[in-house]
Amino acid sequence: MAAEKHASVHWEGAGKAGKGQISTETGALKDYPYGYTSRFEDDKRGTNPEEILGAAHAGCLTMALAFALEGAGFTADSIDTKAAVRLARDGAGFKIDRIQLELEATIPGIDEAKFQELAAGAKAGCPLSKALASVPEITLLARLRS
Repeated sequence: MAAEKHASVHWEGAGKAGKGQISTETGALKDYPYGYTSRFEDDKRGTNPEEILGAAHAGCLTMALAFALEGAGFTADSIDTKAAVRLARDGAGFKIDRIQLELEATIPGIDEAKFQELAAGAKAGCPLSKALASVPEITLLARLRS
């Protein structure tokens, strides 16, 4: 099985003053604004590539863990995942130098050791973790709720 997903961006203007819109084929994002201020100045009226990447990585990890749990005979009541993606200076440009993932899950019948094993495996095996292998630091803090 192979799946191909599509997204598009339209941009007008120079780097700092320009504005763009991001769209996804599902319509989850439709001409959603982004630009310099939403990327570098914390303007909440738009999005940015790092925020979208963090959401995608958190979603990928969460689904990978759900499948790993199922394969091990467990079903999560809930899994909540957050991602923090850091964009840092890199000479004249920028790079993503760290992604911090935090996951909390309620899973009946699982012990801490098995949970940590499955969470680490899900992090290593999720397609976005693999795609982001060049990021120097990707951490996972996984907590099992009682």
